Amino acid sequence: MKNKLYQYLMGTILGLLAMQLAAQPYPNKPISLVVPQAAGGTNDIVARMVAPAFGEAIGASVVVENRPGAGGNIGTQGVARAAKDGYTLLLTINSAQAINPALYKNPGFDPINDFVPLYYIGATPYVLVTPPGAPYKTLADVVAAAKKKPGELSYASAGNGTISHLLGAMLNTSAGIEMQHIPYKGVAPAINDVLGGQVPLAFASLPSALNYIKAGKLQAIAISSAKRSSIAPEIPTIAETYPDCVGEVWVAIFAPMGVSAEVIMKDQAAMEKVMARSDVRERLIAQGLDLSPVPTNRLAALLKDELAKWVKIVKASGAQLD
Repeated sequence: MKNKLYQYLMGTILGLLAMQLAAQPYPNKPISLVVPQAAGGTNDIVARMVAPAFGEAIGASVVVENRPGAGGNIGTQGVARAAKDGYTLLLTINSAQAINPALYKNPGFDPINDFVPLYYIGATPYVLVTPPGAPYKTLADVVAAAKKKPGELSYASAGNGTISHLLGAMLNTSAGIEMQHIPYKGVAPAINDVLGGQVPLAFASLPSALNYIKAGKLQAIAISSAKRSSIAPEIPTIAETYPDCVGEVWVAIFAPMGVSAEVIMKDQAAMEKVMARSDVRERLIAQGLDLSPVPTNRLAALLKDELAKWVKIVKASGAQLD
């Protein structure tokens, strides 16, 4: 009898505490900022720079949580299915949000109907890199070597269907060459094997490769943006030789569809404060991000444009994952 009474009282107390927490204004507990890729990539770097300032602005702890797998599908699915309370947000890149729906027969999420665009942070190009001792100093060197021995020259990417993979496929088409694609489970292991000499080339996002380039451990051959980067203007663009070969990664925050407008507005206001901070902006720019603003009401349109763009490139490349 005492045990039953104890259980009843504990249940009542816990229920009242839960009701009290629910009645408190958002946020009243830590917020999880999910990165659907492994550590070391662009969105992971950006998340860890933004999270502390976001926590200060919103008034709660913000924890970066890496949930890699299936090219970003695992973490993205998890956020889509999370509670619609604003405590689980997605900080992602366009390869997961705009390419995976074309690449996978069933990615497990709908990028338009399962998410609310919350905040666009910035964009950055990819860079084709090689070890300093490699015989390739320019894009012309790479193309000449690939034409001399078709199918023998290889390049590493962060995984099948990622932008780093598709940029190689685009370069193959544009230059009329056959480089062999070697997919890795994330950008960090791809760069490690290039550093170790196991693979001669890699496409990597500028933030993930920049420190190695500055330290002289990697040589930058060309970047994938339409124009040269302001922080590394000495690196030529691929588009200077092949105008159609352009692709950038952009980083944005999304909330699960169903989160209240009040919570979305609080998060957006907090991110506005974050991105107004000169220290945060300087750190992001130093990593190679272009912080040209995209209004939140344009983020949904940008995503739709990207979906249409990449579905054509995926089909042309022949890439398909189950």
